[in-house]
Amino acid sequence: MRNAGTLLARPTPARPGPGPMAEGLLRALDVSIGRRVEGLLAGDFRSNLLGTGTELAMMRPYVAGDDVRRIDWNATARTGEPHVRVDLAERVLVTWLVLDTSVSMQFGTADRRKADVAEGVAVAIGHLSTRRGNRLGVVTFGGSEPIAVPPRQGRVGLVGLLAALRRDPPTEGSGAMSLADALVRTGALARQRSLVVVVSDFRGDREWRRPLLQLAGHHDVLAVEIRDPREQELSDVGLLWLVDPETGRQLRVDTRSRRLRERFAVAAAAERSQVTRVFSSSAVRHVVLSTSGDWLRPLVTFLRRSRG
Repeated sequence: MRNAGTLLARPTPARPGPGPMAEGLLRALDVSIGRRVEGLLAGDFRSNLLGTGTELAMMRPYVAGDDVRRIDWNATARTGEPHVRVDLAERVLVTWLVLDTSVSMQFGTADRRKADVAEGVAVAIGHLSTRRGNRLGVVTFGGSEPIAVPPRQGRVGLVGLLAALRRDPPTEGSGAMSLADALVRTGALARQRSLVVVVSDFRGDREWRRPLLQLAGHHDVLAVEIRDPREQELSDVGLLWLVDPETGRQLRVDTRSRRLRERFAVAAAAERSQVTRVFSSSAVRHVVLSTSGDWLRPLVTFLRRSRG
């Protein structure tokens, strides 16, 4: 397997990148993604995929709610009762990477920025999702110029991903497309049941809840949440200005106050718990990665546990 790390841009102090990507962990990720692909194309997901391909599986009587475009008029005329076609699934998996390129992703106080972890996740999964004839599509949001790259195989699919990753990051303000918009756009572009990997810090309002629920009703969705330790707790560093990178709003706080630090930690944990509940209620698999330490091993471990 070609090392996905070779696809990454040269690190700089401002953009340190995701760090080393161990070959052994990449192979393990390859196995985990491969099993997910097999699950989507057959086995447990086979029944969910009926009706999305071109090979006839069976005919059955029409029931209320069926797509009238699936009615087979020959069978209907022969039996005197409306019948619909049910097709076998396509044998090619499409993976959609929905990438957060907003200004909040430029934040990082540990080993790297959130954007660097997102880059590593995108390149690793993107590389593996374009093997064996499968296809990769990319939708970005939060930046000044969101892009949508249609699904492509192999290196052609990776070119679109790398172009999205290597655009200059925004410096301030909210982007032209929100996460909710990106999920709606992905749902409109994904014509067959797909694996959708949303990579974001999931900060700000949660107007994306309904689009996520709708997307998860038709596709296998994985939410990769990226956090920085300082977003969850304040250190005792005296007077400090806190700035919301999306809105520019500033707040002056005295971090010497133990009560303030405790209240901040409790509020941050509660806010993240609400995000987690949104994923749980939408039947969306959810993994949290950190800007501190190794992010690839937790991702591999999670996918191994949740396969099937």
